[in-house]
Amino acid sequence: MIVFCNCLLVMLSWLFLTCYLLISGSKIKFLKKVNALCNEQKPSVAIIIAVRNEETELEKALETICNLDYSNYNIIIVNDRSTDKTPAILYAYSRKFEHLKVITVNELPAGWLGKSHALYLGYKHSKADYLLFTDADVSLKPDTLKKAIAYTVQRKLDHLVVLPHIKSRSEILNAVIATFKIMFDLQYKPWLVNDPNSEACLGIGAFNFVKRTAYEAAGTHLRIALHPNDDIQLGYCIKSSGFRQEVLYGDEQVQYEWYTSVREFINGLMKNAFSSVNYSFFNAFLSSTGALIFFVLPVPVLILSGQRYQVTMGIIIILSQFALYLLKPAMNAKWWYVLVIPYAALVIIFIMLKSAVVTLRQGGIYWSNSFYKLSELRKFNEGKYIQ
Repeated sequence: MIVFCNCLLVMLSWLFLTCYLLISGSKIKFLKKVNALCNEQKPSVAIIIAVRNEETELEKALETICNLDYSNYNIIIVNDRSTDKTPAILYAYSRKFEHLKVITVNELPAGWLGKSHALYLGYKHSKADYLLFTDADVSLKPDTLKKAIAYTVQRKLDHLVVLPHIKSRSEILNAVIATFKIMFDLQYKPWLVNDPNSEACLGIGAFNFVKRTAYEAAGTHLRIALHPNDDIQLGYCIKSSGFRQEVLYGDEQVQYEWYTSVREFINGLMKNAFSSVNYSFFNAFLSSTGALIFFVLPVPVLILSGQRYQVTMGIIIILSQFALYLLKPAMNAKWWYVLVIPYAALVIIFIMLKSAVVTLRQGGIYWSNSFYKLSELRKFNEGKYIQ
């Protein structure tokens, strides 16, 4: 009887989760459906990008960003101690496009992570009404800025977050990212970000569009100088300061290749995964256990049990997962991604636990060849938003 009740609980939980995420996801609008800004409304915009050894994707991104269909914007790229061909690429583009300015960082000041410092430096060199913090591998459609400004002005927002379309040349990684998106939504609840009575808040490195006055009043990147998840933390700073924030789906308007393989995905997230649980091994263990129980075990255990009622419940869970992955807005998932859910969850669990163990064992994190003590990171983040 206990086994039956537990199996029933898991099955009902998946059915509830599917309905909840499908309904909630439909509340988020698409940037592509926004009407572009009319000609008489053209506030100034500074696009600020931090780059470090980005030669692979940089030119592709710059081609789109330098050719946006908007007259009143400039681009500030901060080259943070790159050692590859990045400086040469930036030099060529700065000669070609007058509205692109390059700032070079030769030495990182104490008390900063490289990216936050670079973005802050870009802000200091700007005078625009709005700031768009984005990444060096993000591609934008020509009318993206027009649409973003139009939506921000119409909705009287201080911060617009656009969730990018993440694509990879690795189909297995695409399947893993689909499960990552579900976990991400459960943690951050982007559909509640626009509710001033909700604690939900968000920021995304690919597209953080911020009103200058709100950014300054929220403390700028000075407030999050030593936090690895600078983009999410910026979202918290702005929302917690009482400013209006909203999230849109970027789809083809904002897209990039996050990583090219599962191995890259693991190595890339390893350095900041532990910070997402406030450097607490208990929290890391708790979240990993939850992912194991809910995402990894249910379908394999039920299907392989041999018991008719358990197999039936397992099939119902799979069907609900199909509905979630194929019908949820902006998922862009293929049907077989559902079959990879247990593996994808194991990958994410591995990242979290290894990140925790490595960080605790070495007493800190390495970031861009600099070492930051765990005691310093914890002290800096006291009273800051971590979840």
